[in-house]
Amino acid sequence: MSVSMLNQAAGLRKKGVSMEQFTATAVIVTKCYLKANGMAISLAAGFVGQAAAREAAGLVVDMIRQKKMAGRALLLAGPPATGKTALALGVAQELGSKDQKCTPQRSRKLEVLMENFRRAIGLRIKENKEVYEGEVTELSPEEAESTTGGYAKSISHVAVGDVIYIEANSGAVKRVGRCDSFATEYDLEAEEYVPIPKGEVHKKKEIVQDVTLHDLDAANAQPQGGQDILSLMGPMMKPRKTEITEKLRQEINKVVNRYIEEGIAELVPGVLFIDEVHMLDIECFSYLNRALESPLSPIVILATNRGICNVRGTDMTSPHGIPVDLLDRLVIIRTETYGPTEMIQILAIRAQVEEIDIDEESLAYLGEIGQQTSLRLILKKLVVSIWMPNPRLICSRSNKIDTSPRFFLS
Repeated sequence: MSVSMLNQAAGLRKKGVSMEQFTATAVIVTKCYLKANGMAISLAAGFVGQAAAREAAGLVVDMIRQKKMAGRALLLAGPPATGKTALALGVAQELGSKDQKCTPQRSRKLEVLMENFRRAIGLRIKENKEVYEGEVTELSPEEAESTTGGYAKSISHVAVGDVIYIEANSGAVKRVGRCDSFATEYDLEAEEYVPIPKGEVHKKKEIVQDVTLHDLDAANAQPQGGQDILSLMGPMMKPRKTEITEKLRQEINKVVNRYIEEGIAELVPGVLFIDEVHMLDIECFSYLNRALESPLSPIVILATNRGICNVRGTDMTSPHGIPVDLLDRLVIIRTETYGPTEMIQILAIRAQVEEIDIDEESLAYLGEIGQQTSLRLILKKLVVSIWMPNPRLICSRSNKIDTSPRFFLS
């Protein structure tokens, strides 16, 4: 969740709205919600319907955990507003990975794709360091010269109550989290709360830090003197490098592979979600083909709402606008258009959280409209109608539902 959504959720919780209701409204899904036998739960924390797709996603999660998805990717194909993005997020949460979303842009597509690919590959590095660790009880701010030069001053972003450690050799300050004594019942994981460290302040400690390959790329392209875990890559740093080149990435890959072999670091693949994959061109698809074969590859989930269409940059037509040689590498899950009953369930949940008093006749009428158009359209009608006269009541199919679209282009 983003910080803004967490703050919104905290406000709703104070008003008596449950977390389940909030996640159903914001379409934030924490898991695929399957039973022990692999069957989908019909209604659970924001997921309504799409039972077959969720069960298939559960099988894919099992394949990934057993390392049977090497060299493959997942494609979610289906009409708009059928839960493809929510399903991808559910898979990422099931795997315990952070989701890195990549939406194709008109310019620099390949560079954006390569950057997000590297962001989705994590490296967990373990070091034994001599540190001073404890809770911050008092701060005395002092201005210091900025490390970036110029006339700017820098002040550390550490607050009283934070748990930190200071590296004895370099003096680098690392924030571990917020002391758990500051936790309250209304906090929805906006902060990471940690216990107060026990024992001596000065100690030797195994430091575990997560860094992405893109972080290493950026640190080596613009070296900062090696004040943190990136100093492991110190022998590679060259002051004259100013941009991330393919040669630099290859050098970093070699060093990362060596650290993995020596047991210093552990590869932690994340999830890369590429929405509207049909917008990629043939050059990007060629990169995906090569990247999926690499041992340094994240879990790739693609999504599209297209059928047979042109592959960008060529005269070929192909299912979903994806070249056939890449389609052969994909496990495809299809999402179906919601039926009237499922649409009514989604509308009822949304109306409950938005505090809209809507009768069954109006819900059924919105369901009929949704079958002819889309789920997103009827959700828009529902939300817009609450700001019309008598805002908290939609009493029949003939008044506000039919009137609301005249204000907007539907």
